[in-house]
Amino acid sequence: MARPLYIHDCRLPSDPDRPTGVLIDHGKITAVGVQEAPGAARLDAGGRLVSPGFIDLHIQGAGGADVLDGTAEALATISATLVRLGTTGFLGTTVARPTTGHDHLRVARECMAAGLEGAALLGVHLEGPFINLAKKGGIQPDGIYAYSPDALAAILAAAGESLRMMTIAPELPGALECIHRLVDRGVIAAFAHSLASYDDLRRGCTAGITHVTHIYNAMNGLHHREPGPLAAIVEHPSLTAQIISDGHHVHPAMVRLMHRLIGTERCACITDGLQGLGLPDGRYTYNGRAYDALDGVARYLDGTLIGTTMGLGEIARRFREFTSCSTADALRTVTEVPARILGIDAHKGSVAPGYDADLVLLDSDFSVHATLVAGLIVWRH
Repeated sequence: MARPLYIHDCRLPSDPDRPTGVLIDHGKITAVGVQEAPGAARLDAGGRLVSPGFIDLHIQGAGGADVLDGTAEALATISATLVRLGTTGFLGTTVARPTTGHDHLRVARECMAAGLEGAALLGVHLEGPFINLAKKGGIQPDGIYAYSPDALAAILAAAGESLRMMTIAPELPGALECIHRLVDRGVIAAFAHSLASYDDLRRGCTAGITHVTHIYNAMNGLHHREPGPLAAIVEHPSLTAQIISDGHHVHPAMVRLMHRLIGTERCACITDGLQGLGLPDGRYTYNGRAYDALDGVARYLDGTLIGTTMGLGEIARRFREFTSCSTADALRTVTEVPARILGIDAHKGSVAPGYDADLVLLDSDFSVHATLVAGLIVWRH
């Protein structure tokens, strides 16, 4: 039987000046604030922060692999890469592929059920296919098509209970019916890749949209006579929003503005990461099309932004820099907030007794010293 693990000389983000200790047993946090734990294995944090493991709601690939590869090996590579960067749970984000019967969704469902050895696959986030072609961004046209009950049924048959989120454009024919169907199955209906007006999004929220995919990106902007979806997002208190706070997808001033308007409680930082994440800068291929990864940013060769190749800790660090929020609040955007969005905040996203021991030890610049999943050290610097 494995011994309990005692993390010595760590500091909570909410109280960084006070050394503390965390005791773990059978994959759960059993005590916080202990100063000694006789008989337990010991992990010396060296005064570093202990944070809940990061949860990425929007990541397509890492380590040279992509969810679209449609193999268990690809998902295992993503999982193993992410723990090096402090992420302990993720939504495998991908697009529809009807020509294969969405086989990659079946593989993701099977891997989610079987479990991965690194970061946990918490479900699938499907961008589309019921989105607006005019706001496709990096999504290829063959992954975008009209809603029908049969089209949705084919996706659900492939993904099963692993489908946790779908991005949809509420202005399109059949979209409101689709949103109702998703919500009835417990799937989070998210807004983006859309030409929706202010009123279109309000109708979508009434139907059941509760989340926003990469806010600002792939949607209409703000105008004083045509307020667009951004005004509806700010006004709707139950809407949470993903934000790519890399300084490229969203200007730092706009990151700061959105944080001031909706607060930390509604902001979930994401990577929108591609398979170049965790690898050196270079040229890679996403969904059959070449892109360049440079300084953590991924662009098609025509300059179109399609995601990042930087870890979620760096995204959170930049969020802290851009907004001047506290370290604790910056970390909440990649831990507590995404856990609440997924409805798993009763056991993930906090450093507290009874919670899963998915933890990351961080230096002050959010670089990762060690990552634990279910109480096991899965990566150490």
